[in-house]
Amino acid sequence: MKKFLAGSLALMLSVALMACGGAKKEESVAETESGKVQTESSKAETESAKETEKATEGEKTEVQVFVAASLKNVMEDLGAQYEKDNPSVKLVFQADSSGKLLSQIQEGYACDVFFSAAQKQMDTLQEEGKLVEGTRKNVVNNQLCVITRKDSGTKVSGLKNLKEAKSIALADGTVPVGRYTRKALVSLGILPEAEDLSKISTKEVSDALDGVEISEQSNVSKVLAAVVEGSSEVGTTYYSDTYGKDTDVEILEKVSYDLTGNVIYPISQVVNDEASEAEVTEAKKFIDFVCSDAAKETFQKYYFDTNVE
Repeated sequence: MKKFLAGSLALMLSVALMACGGAKKEESVAETESGKVQTESSKAETESAKETEKATEGEKTEVQVFVAASLKNVMEDLGAQYEKDNPSVKLVFQADSSGKLLSQIQEGYACDVFFSAAQKQMDTLQEEGKLVEGTRKNVVNNQLCVITRKDSGTKVSGLKNLKEAKSIALADGTVPVGRYTRKALVSLGILPEAEDLSKISTKEVSDALDGVEISEQSNVSKVLAAVVEGSSEVGTTYYSDTYGKDTDVEILEKVSYDLTGNVIYPISQVVNDEASEAEVTEAKKFIDFVCSDAAKETFQKYYFDTNVE
């Protein structure tokens, strides 16, 4: 009888343990399945958030802004300010020489706003009917500079003794800074008078400077880079290009406006037949911001002169 009772108790205990184990297993499976459901749910929420973000990004109004290379830093700063206050707008900047940007606009590249380093390129677009009437404005003035590396040991002190340089970085005549350099050299009598300064070749400049080696560059940023890296002993850039380069660059001369004339930077809205109504509106609003008193402090920070007549 005792053996029977012991066996019965053992059997009951075994059944109970099996039931408990089964329950725990079912509970564990349930928890695993629940975890999977939660993981899938989290994935779905993440994907949904990404899609929403993409959709929001896609709804932004893009404004294509072509800017002279010397404006790149200041315009990126102003662009960030503008986008912060106008989150539905995305500004897309293209920076290069004003001459190259002019050619791209003439070739049909999508452009809503053009900010040139000289009047000549803007005059060309206006004559061709490619500017939106009433939107052209003069924004800032700049100044031509002769620069060198801090440790160059150059004998050059400015344009008057430029021929003493071992090598010069110079933008070609179609680039505003190259044209202003040629104009200053004409004013000093180093170069002969020319009806079209942009057509004075780099070789002609070299010959006028007793055959000094000249590295021709396609924009002002590349002139600066050539001097900073030491491949050219001196170069001519704008004063604004020396911003943030105090430890690398020495300004040998700030060229007088008497030699170059004012270095005015005009801005205008460009006729873009492919632009939506919203893009046209935002382009005009961005130009208004660039020309506002609020933007002047930023331009001055980057060494631009905002006293423009």
